[in-house]
Amino acid sequence: MRKSLTTLVAALLVASTLTGTARAAEYMEQGERTKGRTYSPAVVTEGGRIVWLAGETTTTDLTGKDIKGDFEAQTRTVFALIDQTLKRAGGSLKDIVSMTAYLTDARNGATFSKVRSEMFPDRNFPASAQITVSNLAVPGMQIEIQAIAVIGDKCSRQTPCLPR
Repeated sequence: MRKSLTTLVAALLVASTLTGTARAAEYMEQGERTKGRTYSPAVVTEGGRIVWLAGETTTTDLTGKDIKGDFEAQTRTVFALIDQTLKRAGGSLKDIVSMTAYLTDARNGATFSKVRSEMFPDRNFPASAQITVSNLAVPGMQIEIQAIAVIGDKCSRQTPCLPR
């Protein structure tokens, strides 16, 4: 079942890259302190439509299978659900410029980073915060992600908004 979820998430990512939706934002390069991490120190945008995403969490995968206690499956499913919401708004995960991840166990941070790096294969990571909390709304939930996306922004590497 895990393989089918991974396949579904991969298909969502491929579909998001083929939609032709304009992707723009300028991702500040990582400095020595943050090199190799799965977040950007800052993301610069100008214009575009802002989408404020509510916190997303789940205890079932996209097929309805119970995934309580499976942090990685919950993380992958949450990203897939966020991508579905952004598609309804005309965007995709690539449009996320900021995210806050709430984890119930700090030891899951490395797994979260691994999955996030897969969700942003171009390494244009959102600016991020990762916070450990004691509990989430429903027993068994291990992660909640809240995000902000900008769709159709004019900043990019080709048209920089950051001072050079």
